[in-house]
Amino acid sequence: MKKFLIFLSALIVSCTSSNDYPPVQPVVKPTVGKGIKGVWVTNVASPALSSAANIKETVRVCKESGITDIYVVVWNKGRTLYPSEIMNKEFGISIMEGYEGRDPLLEMITEAHKETIKVHAWFEYGFAASNNQQGGVILKKYPLWAAKDKTGALLTSSSGFEWMNGINPDVQNFMKSLILEVVKKYDVDGIQGDDRLPAMPIAGGYDDYTVQLYKREKGVNPPTSENDATWKDWRANKLTEFLGDLYKAVKAAKSTVIVSMAPSVHPWAKDNYLQDWPTWLDKKYCDYVIPQIYRYDLSAYTQTLKAQVGYVKNSADLSKLYAGVLIQSGTYNATNQFVEQMVNENRNNGVTGEAFFFFEGLKYNSDYFTKTYPKK
Repeated sequence: MKKFLIFLSALIVSCTSSNDYPPVQPVVKPTVGKGIKGVWVTNVASPALSSAANIKETVRVCKESGITDIYVVVWNKGRTLYPSEIMNKEFGISIMEGYEGRDPLLEMITEAHKETIKVHAWFEYGFAASNNQQGGVILKKYPLWAAKDKTGALLTSSSGFEWMNGINPDVQNFMKSLILEVVKKYDVDGIQGDDRLPAMPIAGGYDDYTVQLYKREKGVNPPTSENDATWKDWRANKLTEFLGDLYKAVKAAKSTVIVSMAPSVHPWAKDNYLQDWPTWLDKKYCDYVIPQIYRYDLSAYTQTLKAQVGYVKNSADLSKLYAGVLIQSGTYNATNQFVEQMVNENRNNGVTGEAFFFFEGLKYNSDYFTKTYPKK
């Protein structure tokens, strides 16, 4: 462990219902053409990254669809989708199985930059070590990194994600080291966290490290109620502090790299995953946020969108709020009409851009994306 910390230090230096969201008045409409037109590119339910040829085709579709920013997955299931010196040194796995001999991140950057499309390294799994693998290789080697619930069990969300403790400085340094590895090694335009970075399910925080830290700072043990307001705020603030530290580290390494976050919607994100993104924006700990406004009808989408606009604390930061728009998931595909309606609602409420989840939906909705969206 000591060697690992020395290694990291050296590297770092060198859904709830829409009824929960009260509507607010729309802000002044912006000038058309500003903002982002983004899309998330995954390695799940999509062949987009499975070969260099597929990456080239992915970029072609993005360009044709008016996309300006690609958020490509680089951290998933305890593996990187680029050759990682850190992962190789620590776990003997330099890249996700099936991608050996390739560098999908470099391939994406090379092809996208030819088309003047920005590429952001998306650290999808964040502080989640694994999914249905009891923590995988990471927690097997470093069991003290595990997040725990109040029963002492490994913190596991309902979807099967098994969590590292994002308040533990060793875990924070590990994640920071991966991000800085990408920033320093690649010509990326940005890095991105999402609903798992920085995050922790509300049931977490009962590991020995966090309990002792809380006791030192507050003089008492953490409340047994995971929803206690003081306890919730304290944990959320620790994750916010980490993001501030990460932001400064990224900018120190390469000042032009964009730091964006794609959390869940507020206040659900804070109440369930300790993500306080209005404070992130207010403290200038990220360059912009893209709340995941994943809704299946226009009324719910509009109501939630307006609420997110209203949660921005400083009106000067409204230009840093974009919308995460769901266009495909599993068997669900949004219609061309619904996609257009959601984009129109964004513009009507002063939101100058959006990112779509996920890439395969561009092809399903090609009629809208190739003919109409580039003009939005």
